[in-house]
Order: sequence, then structure tokens, then C-alpha cells
Amino acid sequence: MAQHAGPGGTGRRRSRTRDRRDRGMRGPAVLPRDPRTPELRTRRDRFDDLVLAVVADIEDRWQEHLGLVEYAVEDAPQVPDDWESGTVPLSSLVRGTGTRPTRLVVFRRPIEHRSSSRGELEALVHRVVVEQVAELLGIDPEQVDPRFDDTDD
Repeated sequence: MAQHAGPGGTGRRRSRTRDRRDRGMRGPAVLPRDPRTPELRTRRDRFDDLVLAVVADIEDRWQEHLGLVEYAVEDAPQVPDDWESGTVPLSSLVRGTGTRPTRLVVFRRPIEHRSSSRGELEALVHRVVVEQVAELLGIDPEQVDPRFDDTDD
């Protein structure tokens, strides 16, 4: 490796693994197999996977009773300026009419904000989805999923 003689003429060796100010790594820690997509999953991707796992489990048991339901994840709800509640909604359930399917939306950022660990995040996502499906079916959440615990409030 070549010597670098800067304005001070120190003759010190520069490492190619640091940035130009010698503060950190020069590039990503993991090179992607496909340069068009990042190798590491984002927080949003991991949250989507979590919601998908919870929904798939519930859909397996309740599909014939639910009918056509669209599931979605959005970052945050759009609340009106005159919103009076002290809390932000964690999800939204819009019942379908005619040919429009029912739509259950889970809001990522409010749920992440209320969770301090991965376990809490998983439990809260599970709770939110089970409560919304129970509301849709008109039954108790414990009937939708026996693992639902009503004491977490």
C-alpha cells in the first residue's frame, strides 16, 4: 500500500477499509448477491413478515368464516387535525360492501413505538390482529386464538 504524505507530511499508511476521514467502514458489511436489492432485511420488511405470519396462522383457522379480507401494513394512520383521542390507532378495520373486500390495516410505527423488545412487538402484533378478526367475526378474541390473553391491558 502506498504511503500518504498529506499537508503535514506524516507519511502514515491509509487503510482502504476506512472512509476518507478514517472514521469507519468504506462500504457495506455485507455485499448483496443481487446489486439491485439490499442483502439485509429492513425493519419494515421484518415487520411485514411478522404480520404475514400472524395473519397466515389466523387465516388457516378462520378462512371459511372471514370471506374475502385484504390485509395491509402502513407506516402510520392518517388522523384528522381535530383528533381528540390521546392515543394513536394501532390498526384499522373497514368492512367490505358489495364487491369491495374487508380491509384490515396494521400501523407499523405506533406498534413499534409501544414495543421495547422483539417479543413485545410480536405479542402486540398478534393481539392487534386477533382483536380485529374477533371484531369482524363478532366473537371474543379468545375464540379466534386461544393464546390471546386479555390480562395484558
